[in-house]
Amino acid sequence: MGVWLAVAVPFGAAVGYVAAVDRVRRRGGDWPGWRIGVWFAGLFTAATAILGPAVAGRHDFTAHMAGHLLLGMAAPLLLVPAAPVILTLRALPVPLARRVARLLSTRPARVLTHPVTAAALNVGGLWLLYGTGLYQQMGTRPWLHLAVHAHIAAAGYLLTAAVVGVDPAPHRPNRRVRAVVIVAFLAAHDILAKHLYAHPPAGVPGGRARTGAQLMYYGGDMLDLALITVFCWQWYRAAAPRTRPPPLPLACPHPAPRRS
Repeated sequence: MGVWLAVAVPFGAAVGYVAAVDRVRRRGGDWPGWRIGVWFAGLFTAATAILGPAVAGRHDFTAHMAGHLLLGMAAPLLLVPAAPVILTLRALPVPLARRVARLLSTRPARVLTHPVTAAALNVGGLWLLYGTGLYQQMGTRPWLHLAVHAHIAAAGYLLTAAVVGVDPAPHRPNRRVRAVVIVAFLAAHDILAKHLYAHPPAGVPGGRARTGAQLMYYGGDMLDLALITVFCWQWYRAAAPRTRPPPLPLACPHPAPRRS
């Protein structure tokens, strides 16, 4: 079942994205091709993250950790620049798009998408996974295996979107707050990796735990560096408004009426 979902969910997301792009273009709008490319690359990365460890064996901690890095950190770095929320708002009929926009502006949505909340869900979920018996139970409970992967993917996307997102977020905090969250997340992620190196999760041999912890530490730092690079580049571009490209419009331009 997990393998089928690993294929069906990215496939459905790919089809939905292409259908939305087609609708936008039919209504006279435009959508950059590179955003389509990064969306497909992100979906491929997410699918690889789930299918790879499944092929190598669920109990292989190193393969699991590679999947964690791809699903929770690498894939969101590709999916977030694809601006799926803007695309959705532009593809939907105006009344429905307004409802979605109002939903995104509600207090629960603002709290959930806040960088501090996203970072807490991300790191807190990992400490819960490896600090309790959840990781060992994943091998015997398929539903738990799916739930953990879903949490890693969602928390990783929320955090990336909260700090470097391009989709509309009128209540997103300023860049200084986001910079502090990035540094705190990096530190907490590295501390967890060092903790796993010295204290393996239940059911994981010491040698495999050390290899997986090293992969989490160094691989996580490389992906964090990519996140910081994107964040600093956005901050630099924001400080130079004259050279900053205009944001993507939320609504498709309507063709001018013909004169009789």
